[in-house]
Amino acid sequence: MVSPISNELDELVGEFDLLGDWEERYRYVIELGRTLAPLTDAERTDANKVRGCASQVWLVTEHGPDGTLAFRGDSDAHIVSGLIAILLRLYSGHGPEEILAFDAKAGFERLGLAGALSQQRSNGLFSMVERIRRDARTAAGV
Repeated sequence: MVSPISNELDELVGEFDLLGDWEERYRYVIELGRTLAPLTDAERTDANKVRGCASQVWLVTEHGPDGTLAFRGDSDAHIVSGLIAILLRLYSGHGPEEILAFDAKAGFERLGLAGALSQQRSNGLFSMVERIRRDARTAAGV
């Protein structure tokens, strides 16, 4: 059975493939970032801040009544906001076990992000993934 996160990844890969070169893909990632709902000042706390990112990044984790997790986030950098939008699309609405089972590194390689981002941005992306995984482990009681 294919997991819903894999379905989201397949859709993103298809969208990226339609765009062609990385200049167009970067513009698309920035556009995705512009669709994020802004966080309130009260949510831009130290507790919500993601460590390991060169930019300012905040992630808020919300627990659904059905055990799923929803994530919201924001950054002070346009491209990073777009990366957050991709992560939210992949992970929000899924249960902790599914989140923990998803191979983010392989997923980003399929998207072509692994080779297209600077080392610093790549490290920041994986810091965000680790934060999401940490919150999923906490929710799963692991």
